[in-house]
Amino acid sequence: MTFKAPDSLAEQIAQHLGEQIIRGEMKPAERIQEQKITQLLNVSRGSVREALLILERRHLVAILPRRGAHVSELSPHKVQSLCTLMCELYILLGLAFANRWKTQADLAPFLEIQQGLIAANERGDIHAFIESSFAVMRAVFPYADNPYLQETIENLQPALMRIYYIALDQRLSEMPAFLESFAALLQAVIKRSPAQIRLVLSAYSQRNQNLVLAALAKG
Repeated sequence: MTFKAPDSLAEQIAQHLGEQIIRGEMKPAERIQEQKITQLLNVSRGSVREALLILERRHLVAILPRRGAHVSELSPHKVQSLCTLMCELYILLGLAFANRWKTQADLAPFLEIQQGLIAANERGDIHAFIESSFAVMRAVFPYADNPYLQETIENLQPALMRIYYIALDQRLSEMPAFLESFAALLQAVIKRSPAQIRLVLSAYSQRNQNLVLAALAKG
């Protein structure tokens, strides 16, 4: 694989490796050999090291003294901790949008995403379904207008996507239930109901967490 655009090379490498980790092609605790990646991707070792630091910030890689870089391990505690935090961040986004949307034009992108989720469900396309789910957060960022919140979510998003893929088979059967959750969330936002937004997102997050924990328990 050959990369271009030297100014964003480390980010491209990080995205390439991150996708492998998220999809489970690189396993938890697997050692990441810098020299092997350098040769495989035809890039400099410095760019690989910078990419690994990016992945460390995104909680996909652990860099340990004298042991180098490894794919970060997952545990029930880590899954619970991530889901609990993401739930509160989702709620912050939901409340921000509920407070700041003004016209039907503001709602249009979310109705479009909803149609994308429905279409993915009808096709049984779990990958497109997950991508559309994350598109919701990106669409809300301008309404939150909080660069710290956005940066935190963007750094955590790969780790969250990784645990989504762990429960991929279970998630496929749960797509209709998640569609109902999204429809309920839209109604709560339209009504500007903080209590309902919190209720819907808490239930959604708990359902996600339960799926992943069940998948981890199966090994």
